[in-house]
Amino acid sequence: MVVLNELLPESSSSSSTDDRSNFVYKYDVFLSFRGADTRHAFTDHLYNALTEAAGVMTFLDNEDIETGKPLKQELESAIKSSRLSRDNFGQIVFPVFYGVEPSDVRKQQSSFGEAMKMHKTRMEAEVNAEKRSEMARKMELRKNALKEVGNLSGWANINNR
Repeated sequence: MVVLNELLPESSSSSSTDDRSNFVYKYDVFLSFRGADTRHAFTDHLYNALTEAAGVMTFLDNEDIETGKPLKQELESAIKSSRLSRDNFGQIVFPVFYGVEPSDVRKQQSSFGEAMKMHKTRMEAEVNAEKRSEMARKMELRKNALKEVGNLSGWANINNR
């Protein structure tokens, strides 16, 4: 269990301000997940626990993205306006490894390795040199991001109880 007061420098109010940049956060948490298999189980339970039980302002894509707005722009805006999300914008990152081992993430093993192989196969099959180069760049970014998140302290070995 996480004690939110230890994670959040100030109250979990949506109008709280970060002393580092005097930025007013719209959300306390940007909840990111991958895969429909966690959507209606773990992710929904975590979202409900954060919002209803703890009163934490939490962004979840199906709840807060306005229809008709570009997805990428809306997600980036939500990330930037969240206190806990990812470190590109100075937020705290707290990964939850649900049904996966952090070492599989870090080393791109198991399903992560299979996904990277699939991306590599697609990249190698691309005949347009510019597109192939862009795909290679994105693969390297993904690889580095997986290594980084696999090395972060978080909750591991969480399974559906």
